[in-house]
Amino acid sequence: MDLHLVWFLLLGVLLTGYAVLDGFDLGVGILHLVARDDRERRTFLGAIGPIWDGNEVWLVTFGGALFAAFPKAYATIFSGFYVLVMLLLTALIFRAAAIEFRSKFDSAVWRMGWDLGFSAASALASFLFGVVVANAMLGIPLDSSGDFVGSTSALFGVYPLLVGALTVAMFAAHGALYLQLKIADDALRARVVTTAWRCWGVFLVLYQLATMYTLVAVPHAVPDFQRWPAVAALVVLNVLAIASVPRALFLGRPVQAFIASGAVIATLVALFGAALWPNLVRAANESQLSLTVYSAASTPPTLLRMLIIAAIGVPLFLTYSAMIYWVFRHRVVDADLHY
Repeated sequence: MDLHLVWFLLLGVLLTGYAVLDGFDLGVGILHLVARDDRERRTFLGAIGPIWDGNEVWLVTFGGALFAAFPKAYATIFSGFYVLVMLLLTALIFRAAAIEFRSKFDSAVWRMGWDLGFSAASALASFLFGVVVANAMLGIPLDSSGDFVGSTSALFGVYPLLVGALTVAMFAAHGALYLQLKIADDALRARVVTTAWRCWGVFLVLYQLATMYTLVAVPHAVPDFQRWPAVAALVVLNVLAIASVPRALFLGRPVQAFIASGAVIATLVALFGAALWPNLVRAANESQLSLTVYSAASTPPTLLRMLIIAAIGVPLFLTYSAMIYWVFRHRVVDADLHY
């Protein structure tokens, strides 16, 4: 068994789980100010309040798995993207604080300040995720020790900004589709559906621009379909999922629309992994300096021990997550407005 491949796939599963699950509550945050009054904003928060922190466990687990399995790549990523990571953590922390503190004082100014911060932090976190992904696709300059030797400003080029905007639009649409499932108020739910259409339209435009830019300016990020024909199936699934979202919305099938949106995100993450393989950090200056799943990995015994731990812990975490989603599966009503 190739433990390096197994851990690469496991990281992909963790990243997919985070993107799909935390993606919708980041999207709800992006759309937070679409709500017209305090009651509607509390409804939005009530839709994600019981589950948002559990969704972020996927990101924590991803970071822990990367550190344990590929410590060299972990060090390079967190040093090269240090400013981005610090901004991202600040945004995620502020989101958590906003959810908990906005209703601690009976003051419209107090709540509006936290509401603005919550929406801005959600958009910023989503945008930064896209910027990191785009730079991973482009590659970053590394020295012979695997250390980042570029500048932070260079990480904000045209392509990273485009993919960052695409991520914001994608998560906003995903969040709107989730709200459609959770909101009991018919009038508010109808407005959320309209918002979902608009966000999906913006996503489609940015998706096409990002795809064309990738094909023309980042050819090495396109998977080798001749070498891996199965990857072509991911492209087909991605396109079908994208087409399924407006179809399900038009037919009034919110569950199908949300599942299709999740499939869009999952297939994009899978294509991202296929484009990276076998690299974890692509060197933009000299390809031989890239950190691969083999050059940046821990020892085989460590990989095996960690895999055993993961085999025990991951099913427990999945069971707990499933229970939480089941308990809080109902639509949000006035009695649930605690935030």
